[in-house]
Amino acid sequence: MGSPGQDRRRELAPDELPERQFAGLLKSVVVPRPIAWVSTTSTDGIDNLAPHSFFTFASEVPPIIQFTSIGRKDSWENATETGEFVVNLANLENLEAINESGTEYPPDEDEFAALGIEREPSVVVKPPRVAGSPVAIECLTHETVEFGESVVVFGKVVHVAISESVLDGDHPDIGRLAPMARLGRNEWSEIGRIHRIDRIPLDQARRSGD
Repeated sequence: MGSPGQDRRRELAPDELPERQFAGLLKSVVVPRPIAWVSTTSTDGIDNLAPHSFFTFASEVPPIIQFTSIGRKDSWENATETGEFVVNLANLENLEAINESGTEYPPDEDEFAALGIEREPSVVVKPPRVAGSPVAIECLTHETVEFGESVVVFGKVVHVAISESVLDGDHPDIGRLAPMARLGRNEWSEIGRIHRIDRIPLDQARRSGD
């Protein structure tokens, strides 16, 4: 590690840059970001599929996951109006389709049909799952929180489907899952070198600090 002062930092406040430029800066350093490949169905019965790269766990018990809609996109509208959505794992094999589904199709156009993406029925919710994705997480919309033009959608997990091909016994194997992540600009990332390190018990941590 370099000594203090060796590498100058650029100090920036949000109001010192245009809003979009500051947001782009943050998106380039809050990385890698997992991708929620969200499938929904509108109240008119039109299926929708789109990637959202602001996505994570919100709660273990009860199991809650969240994704953010930048703007009032179809995923947000459908998940809010119908109370259901599915998060499909965004994996390397489906990268081209994931990127293509990020195009802003009109609300009355079905991305599954437009892009030739095979769908399969969900078990608990109405929106279909992506048949070619190794994991599908079916959710009931729990609540939404608005921040200016962005809306965070929280979903209670009611069912998970995992392909046997990505399991190592009862545990998903990260190499077989091959999840993609978003970086800055139009950059995507695969899983690289994996580091395994165990948690340190408190008594050992105290001794190591002596």
